[in-house]
Amino acid sequence: MDKVRIGFVGVGGMGQSAHLKNYVTVPDCEVVAIAEVKEQQGKLVGERYGIAKVYKNHEEMLANEKLDGIVASQPFTRHGVLISDLAKHGIPIFTEKPLAGSIEAGEKILKALKAGGSWHMVGYHKRSDPASMYAKAEIEKLKASNELGKLKYVRILMPAGDWVANGFLGRIGVDEPVPPLEFDPPASDMDEETYKAYNSFVNYYIHQVNLMAYLLGERYKVTYADPTGVMLATQSDSGVAGVIEMTPYRTTVDWQESALIAFENGYIKLELPAPLASNRPGKVEIMRDPGNGVTPETMTPTLPWVHAMRQQAFNFVAAIKGDIKPLCDAPEAILDLKVAREYIRLLKGC
Repeated sequence: MDKVRIGFVGVGGMGQSAHLKNYVTVPDCEVVAIAEVKEQQGKLVGERYGIAKVYKNHEEMLANEKLDGIVASQPFTRHGVLISDLAKHGIPIFTEKPLAGSIEAGEKILKALKAGGSWHMVGYHKRSDPASMYAKAEIEKLKASNELGKLKYVRILMPAGDWVANGFLGRIGVDEPVPPLEFDPPASDMDEETYKAYNSFVNYYIHQVNLMAYLLGERYKVTYADPTGVMLATQSDSGVAGVIEMTPYRTTVDWQESALIAFENGYIKLELPAPLASNRPGKVEIMRDPGNGVTPETMTPTLPWVHAMRQQAFNFVAAIKGDIKPLCDAPEAILDLKVAREYIRLLKGC
């Protein structure tokens, strides 16, 4: 295909600022239609971005348009309903993280995708940051060469902060009522308080849960949940220790997310910018101290001025074309929901 034909389901804050404004810059992509339940907002967004076809819902859009992919920016607590319906059309789907608001809803999505012959890329944009991509390639090289010894430890620090970074400037918002929408039922294995805690953790920290597996290159289990909710400890399938620190402090005008990937004789440090920061990649620092008289060195690569959300759009389009595999598909993403459930069970005892 020359150009991938994309339809958008939802052009609210994230739909516009995290996704649409990036997809319209991808040369191999054409956004041909919008489905937005707030009809006036859909019309104004379509006019701004030169998208002539604007529909009041996804059913209407799919009945009238031939699409190669769908970007659906919606609340994750209705993914089980929405994605299961979209999957019937056999078209690749992209949504924001997480896969769903419960494991049950995630399993419903997997069944629908299999039945419809579709696939679903989950928007863990940190995997698309040039810094993360660079760090991941270096980790795999070091594991293969054993140049710095074994991988021993991964630490992820995620303080709450200004994740928007002025990324919503210029977005179109209309004071318009939203028609009733169907949401997924709560998880059947949790009471109301536990489910609320689970959803809060998934909303705020599922990116870090997923990033841990990405950096390790394998899955892991939660082995300890700090009772204060600041830290969880993990162990990978091969025995590598890990820690995710969740807002031990917070910032008001900055974003200080980072990761340390430690080998026996060196490390890779990863710093990631605010999720909606534009034209700014993360930073990577690599320290090598192999011993045997070799002079230790620290290296910081210069990375392209591409932000993660924009690179993520390129990656989804490339996956539709068959050039790459989806960076995180639904079968992998449901494992993050299971890790989250392990954590809440250890934290709450239920």
